[in-house]
Amino acid sequence: MTAAGAGLVGEALPAEPAVRRRTGVLRTAEVVGALARVAAGVLWLGEGVLKYRAGFGSADILLVAQGTTGNSRVPFFFRPLGALMQAAPGLFGFAIPALEVALGILLVLGLGRVLTTITALGSVATLMLYWSSDQLIAQYPLLTLLSAIVLALPWSGRLGVAWLWARRRGWGMRLRG
Repeated sequence: MTAAGAGLVGEALPAEPAVRRRTGVLRTAEVVGALARVAAGVLWLGEGVLKYRAGFGSADILLVAQGTTGNSRVPFFFRPLGALMQAAPGLFGFAIPALEVALGILLVLGLGRVLTTITALGSVATLMLYWSSDQLIAQYPLLTLLSAIVLALPWSGRLGVAWLWARRRGWGMRLRG
């Protein structure tokens, strides 16, 4: 080896262990994010399926909408949505459980980084809507925490169906989203 070649190799060598450590941390973050993502998805699926099995519908939506009227814990910005819920309770009675099941399915599947991030944002937005209407149950803080973990770890959606599909198609670890 020449001195010039040794210098190039010498410069590259210290970076190698750092890359390996970063890769290990990245893989740990991927696994933690994937576990949080799947746990949130299972909780959302449970919520949606429970509503379907219980016959959730327009009467439940009307109960929520009427319960927000005059409630001092409900913020002002919920009033227009409450009025819309009272105007179309059948639509919301169908849409809310469907939304919860869709969030659950998308989170469990892990369809890539971008779609998982959008779904986690949708999860947090839905939970904020529920809290705004003064509908709080024990799972909602946990769901918010899990969704926040998914958002904080951008590779949470990497270990999922998209990753398995890429591996099967021979793309291996080249999948980045």
